Amino acid sequence: MSFPTHRPRRLRRNEALRGLVRETKLSVSSMVYPMFACPGTKVRTEVSSMPGIFQQSVDQIVEECREVAGLGIPAVLLFGLPEKKDALASEAADPRGPVQRAVEAIRKAKLNLLVITDVCLCEYTDHGHCGVIENEQVLNDPSLIVLADAALSHARAGADIVAPSDMMDGRVAAIRRRLDENNFEDLAIMSYAAKYCSGFYGPFREAAQSAPQFGDRRSYQMDPGNAREALREVATDLEEGADMIMVKPAMPYLDIVQKVRERFDVPVAAYNVSGEYSMVKAAARNGWIDEQRVVLEILTGIQRAGAEIIVTYHAKDAARWLKA
Repeated sequence: MSFPTHRPRRLRRNEALRGLVRETKLSVSSMVYPMFACPGTKVRTEVSSMPGIFQQSVDQIVEECREVAGLGIPAVLLFGLPEKKDALASEAADPRGPVQRAVEAIRKAKLNLLVITDVCLCEYTDHGHCGVIENEQVLNDPSLIVLADAALSHARAGADIVAPSDMMDGRVAAIRRRLDENNFEDLAIMSYAAKYCSGFYGPFREAAQSAPQFGDRRSYQMDPGNAREALREVATDLEEGADMIMVKPAMPYLDIVQKVRERFDVPVAAYNVSGEYSMVKAAARNGWIDEQRVVLEILTGIQRAGAEIIVTYHAKDAARWLKA
């Protein structure tokens, strides 16, 4: 069968027809909005490389969370900036740390939001690496203890989901064990299972004040050239007790999202990271692109690749545009 019997343009004639037959329908219900909690009160400092994104004290976090919930976004992902940093990330598990206090405050405000907490050490260490250091080497197994302590502190504060992003081997098992031992067996883990060592993280490192003070993260984050390894990482984290998994970044790794979606029958998230966000914002500010159209196209592409959950700094704008 061929032209003129088949005319695909028949179903593209107007928006009503296009909407009716659209295969991937982007929804705000799939989005997670990342936020950066910092010490103090009435603090709201814009990240220079991420227009519209702020480092905020807990009182301001709660106010923005009211806005987020009002837009129908179902979840936030919290990162923390501590009062002080040291070599052992001592404040990562502090029950009065900014993430823990932000979780408690969101819970007290009774907002209709899932609260996900990032579990990593880079924001809390003075060297900026995601684990304990000895002779400029990241030690895997000693780091697991600190990570499990941090995850437990988030659980005690009231987090719905903990999300380890450090890429230490065995961290999901260590966190699952610690949570279960403390009666948090129902708390879900969303593992950054396939987290690549990417150049797209630059603006985040300004926002989280987490740039490495020496070397880089190639010894623990994944090599961008590897795809089969990503499937092994996902399988390992699921065996260790992860309930959901994440691929990060999103746009350069949509093939990985698709491979993971096809191989594993679990919820798949993709993180539309800071560099991806900042490039769009910069191009839009220069008038080079239609920001709304480009953002919705990017998010649709991520969902089309197989991600049920999209972590994105565009979430608030996308929610407004999708409602319009």
